[in-house]
Amino acid sequence: MNLHPVDERIIIKPIEEEAERKIGSIIIPDTAKEKPQIGEVIAIGDDVIKTNETRKKLSELVKVGDRIIYAKYGGSEIKIDNEEYMLISRNDILAVFK
Repeated sequence: MNLHPVDERIIIKPIEEEAERKIGSIIIPDTAKEKPQIGEVIAIGDDVIKTNETRKKLSELVKVGDRIIYAKYGGSEIKIDNEEYMLISRNDILAVFK
């Protein structure tokens, strides 16, 4: 992919859960399901260094291939080559799987 996020943003590929879910004999359609909040990091933007802050650099927090949990309503959905991705900011990253 020839897309590079700007500043402290990352591109993730949401990890979809099972396509169809049943509760008893009721089938829950895809449109009624909640969006996933787990994704795989595809690309990382640049570190923004602010002189008055002592937080870790974005490149120290996540790396390409990491799985993360991100904010439920955070980020922007984008579609590239018929693939769904999310563009999220550093502040939308809630946790990193280690």
